[in-house]
Amino acid sequence: MKEPVYVPVIVTAKAMFKALGLKIDVRGAANVPPTGGAVLASNHISYLDFIFAGLGANPAGRYVRFMAKDTVWDHRIAGPLMRGMKHIPVDRAAGAGSLAAGLDSVRRGEVVGVFPEATISQSFELKGFKNGAARMAAEADVPLVPLVLWGTQRMMTKGRPRDFSRGKAVLITVGEPLHPKRTDDVNTVTAELHARMAALLEDAVARYPQQPSGADDRWWLPTRFGGTAPTLAEAAALEVAERRARAAKSRAAGA
Repeated sequence: MKEPVYVPVIVTAKAMFKALGLKIDVRGAANVPPTGGAVLASNHISYLDFIFAGLGANPAGRYVRFMAKDTVWDHRIAGPLMRGMKHIPVDRAAGAGSLAAGLDSVRRGEVVGVFPEATISQSFELKGFKNGAARMAAEADVPLVPLVLWGTQRMMTKGRPRDFSRGKAVLITVGEPLHPKRTDDVNTVTAELHARMAALLEDAVARYPQQPSGADDRWWLPTRFGGTAPTLAEAAALEVAERRARAAKSRAAGA
């Protein structure tokens, strides 16, 4: 399949990685099936996670079609790129339709990328998972591949200034696939996916080759690893406050 948009985007991204001196470590890429449909489930800690999760499938020669919030398609630059790379818009008010679109893509033999947490985790720990990834994999009878990123939050994440200073390490770890069947309980499969990704994340944090430069640079580490990121409970409270603020702003705009 020709990829007139995706291939140049990958080439450009790799050139940017080199310019930034990123120390990228990809492990377990052989767990991405070289052919056929699959669902790739990634944690979500940065606005750049689409790029790096996609890079995890690149050694297998696969192009990942990510499911992403449909408002991205309205952006004058990102919109045409998302369409050209055949990513899948997600309307959170019409989840069934979005899930059906992802399922169609998987059945055509594509690798569909999903962030089961739905939004960026401000604690950098795994939040609760939606079961859409497990539902797609089970319904289409394709592998469900766990992937964990670590280090991307140091460049561009929610509530922090961007930092593209050189030399940051990024770990991309692909775990062994799950093989759910239609008869499986999708919530049980989702719990297993969460457990596997939690183990991959624990390992990634432990072997990350760089440490905070000082007390003010501990924000990107979870509290249980000696960092100052919000706990899962604190991050959840922040999300609730943000949703209320957006709703109030929307009501004010419509008044």
